[in-house]
Amino acid sequence: MRLNKFLAQASGLSRRAADAAISAGHVQVNGTTVTGYDVADGDVVSHAGHDYPASSILDREATTIMLHKPTGYVVSRNGQGSPTVYDLLPPGLGSLKPVGRLDKDSSGLLLLTDDGDLANELTHPSRRKTKVYTVRLDAPLQPLHRQMIADFGVQLDDGPSQLGLQRTAEGDDTAWQVTMHEGRNRQIRRTFDSLGYTVIKLHRTSFGQYHLDNLKAGAYRHI
Repeated sequence: MRLNKFLAQASGLSRRAADAAISAGHVQVNGTTVTGYDVADGDVVSHAGHDYPASSILDREATTIMLHKPTGYVVSRNGQGSPTVYDLLPPGLGSLKPVGRLDKDSSGLLLLTDDGDLANELTHPSRRKTKVYTVRLDAPLQPLHRQMIADFGVQLDDGPSQLGLQRTAEGDDTAWQVTMHEGRNRQIRRTFDSLGYTVIKLHRTSFGQYHLDNLKAGAYRHI
């Protein structure tokens, strides 16, 4: 197996990040820094203080789970006093890495995997994977603001933000389904905040081909 693919599967890095680590000389095989290598049984790949025996990866199938993240949980290994999503998982799944993020106050579908190729496929901007959320605002969304968000985009510090909007309840302009193809930090919250609204509920229901369906809060399943 090519070194970059092996490192991505072993560490959860994206293939691009694995390539960058190898090119920078941060990866060793059997104690020797290499920039190109075919990993075989008996080899040990080292990166960032971790050793990955080839046999443990070459013979292992990648693991990906879907977690229904409740509000109040941090998508991090160190919650700094707050519970983390890893508190919801058994120790055997503690090495999985999140695909994208949900902030502490948000809930819904969170993917975790040790498959770097899958993580890259889902998060690379060129793939434009669709993500769907239900959102509750603190005030009715005005028609002009709806048009600005959906048709033209709202200018944020890191560029324009354009979101798909659809009411989730007839006559209720505080409840919306939001569709997006980007993954910028707190983009939905910042978009509405720029127009004077506060998002009081943010819940992700789908990410690419994966859908939360009836998975209960705090539960997970293998996919």
